[in-house]
Amino acid sequence: MNLQAWVQYGFFLVLLTAAIKPFGGYMYRVFQGESTFLDPLLKPIEKLLYRVTGVDQQQEMDWKNYAISFVFFGLCGTLFLYVILRSQQWLPWFYPTYQTTPLTPDLAMNTAISFSTTTTWQAYGGETTMSYFSQMVGLTSQNFLAGAAGLAVGIAFVRGLARHQTDKLGNFWVDLVRAMLWVLLPLSLIGALVLVWQGVPMNFHLYSHAKTIEGTTQIIAQGPVAALETIKNLGTNGGGFFNVNGAHPYENPTPLTNLIAMLAIAVLPAAFTNTFGRMVGNPRQGWTFYAVMTLLFVAGLVTCNRAEQNGNRHLSPLAYPNPNSSVPSSGNMEGKEVRFGVSQSVLAAVVTSNGATGSFNSMHDSYTAIGGAVPLVNMLLGEIVYGGLGTGIYSMVVVALLSLLLAGLMVGRTPEYMGKTIGPPEARMLMLYVLAGPVVILLCSALAAATKMGLAGLTTNSGPHGLTEIVVAFASSAANNGQSFGGLSVNTPFYNLDTAVAMIVGRFGLAIPALALAGLFAAQKRRYAGEGAIRTDTVTFGTLLLGTAVVVCGLSFLPVLTLGPVLEHLTH
Repeated sequence: MNLQAWVQYGFFLVLLTAAIKPFGGYMYRVFQGESTFLDPLLKPIEKLLYRVTGVDQQQEMDWKNYAISFVFFGLCGTLFLYVILRSQQWLPWFYPTYQTTPLTPDLAMNTAISFSTTTTWQAYGGETTMSYFSQMVGLTSQNFLAGAAGLAVGIAFVRGLARHQTDKLGNFWVDLVRAMLWVLLPLSLIGALVLVWQGVPMNFHLYSHAKTIEGTTQIIAQGPVAALETIKNLGTNGGGFFNVNGAHPYENPTPLTNLIAMLAIAVLPAAFTNTFGRMVGNPRQGWTFYAVMTLLFVAGLVTCNRAEQNGNRHLSPLAYPNPNSSVPSSGNMEGKEVRFGVSQSVLAAVVTSNGATGSFNSMHDSYTAIGGAVPLVNMLLGEIVYGGLGTGIYSMVVVALLSLLLAGLMVGRTPEYMGKTIGPPEARMLMLYVLAGPVVILLCSALAAATKMGLAGLTTNSGPHGLTEIVVAFASSAANNGQSFGGLSVNTPFYNLDTAVAMIVGRFGLAIPALALAGLFAAQKRRYAGEGAIRTDTVTFGTLLLGTAVVVCGLSFLPVLTLGPVLEHLTH
């Protein structure tokens, strides 16, 4: 890795780490009902919303009612967006000259599920498919609502660990409103203004027509881009106003906007570890989680950067003007923007694939076999490296519980966490959570690889790389991430249906067991840890946690990784 890359990555991690305590403390105060500097402005709006909707702020829910509210809210968002997409040609700001890609029922269904689950998987080109009304009222609103709902579930999960001898996890609607008003909306407004300052459009103009040097006409898309950009990252949604996402100069014009976007993706999920530590009364536990996450993050950065900086001598011999040099002059620049280069492209690839935000700025399908394997492995790990907004923390806690369960079995001791026993009911919820992702990813990938409908999507590649493209599609959908390898054509009824199934399992098939687990822990009486209990805020436990995450991922996905990126690397 060259010095420039080290400096950029180090600067990013320093900024991220410095933001952990202030952002984590702020979210703690928001969801604990403590005073914040925004209260004079937002409290009246909050009370008005409760009065209009009939929500009782003091009435809390058990895990079942919380889960029902969460699922119901997601269903309503899906139906609302589906209606908008199917009727956009009759709604404002629809220009048939430019919106030429038809929104078929299966594509509209897939897109509606995608945005209501924070996946924002895009089997369409934004500038040729979506009207300004669909982008603003449909997609952007779901970025706010779905992101806030995920944060609410994360808060409810942490409450379950922090409380004892109760069946209450809070009120979903109250958590949703506070996540929206106090967290996402202010940060999004500030971020959007910064993007406009940097040159990101925020208008409702017709597309511009320009004459090129060759004399041909170029159509330049316009639109309210800045409104979508910040919340897609803050809400760990992803997606993009344009087809090429963050590679488009209107979405991401400068290295500064690239840095801001990466921080927006990671800062809230990373800071949530601090919120978690404060809520459970053990800040060291939150820092232990953050340290493990960051170690995995750095490992991905180093591996991906090395692979992309070294490139492939067989495919890009011109990148090696000096045959005796072990490092190429520019690395593998295929599919990358010159204004970002290898280092910032790799940073975006690793940041976006670690969470639920597929807001890429380069084409990962053009990465080397190992370079492209890093985003895939990040998604297969299951959102434990910072992760999605709210969802990342319970993914990491589940791995911690699994670590304690295995350690307890090895030493013959009943495993405990935060003074709560991990008994048979808790173990069953753990197994449901751990198995949901691998089952849906591997079954859907196998179905695609074994059927004509699935193989028909491989329009440019076959062999190991083609298998990798298929696995990435379903790993991304199940991780509610949304990024893809562009060589796989997914706008077909087969992929629109199958990826939608993976999105639903990745969203609700994980959130419901997590809430059930929180309910089981909340009902228990807190016990003081004895001398033989395993401390979970130490370097030793962090090492166990790291090893468990890697081993579980390897046991689940090593065969398919071997047949995909590993085989591609060995044969090319």
